[in-house]
Amino acid sequence: MDTIKYVLTENQMPKAWYNIQADLPQALPPVLNPGTGKPITPDELLPLFPLALIEQEVSQQRWIEIPDAVRSIYCQWRPTPLYRARRLEQAVLYTCQNLLQI
Repeated sequence: MDTIKYVLTENQMPKAWYNIQADLPQALPPVLNPGTGKPITPDELLPLFPLALIEQEVSQQRWIEIPDAVRSIYCQWRPTPLYRARRLEQAVLYTCQNLLQI
């Protein structure tokens, strides 16, 4: 049986987030401003989100480094187990395969 539950030690904590946008066959459509109906700009997001988060959201890099301050907080709340979402993996794979056939 495949492992589903993972408990990581502090030195096993990930150092980067995976960004699926780097591996999509085409770019996702832009987020629209609900007031204008036009693509939202980073300047419009600044009152709501820190610049680093906005940069991550629009990044095409495959791996985005997790800031040390965030990793430190993660270490405080682990060893909360990670559960692998097999059904979600299957749904994403199915969806990706269908998109590639379009």
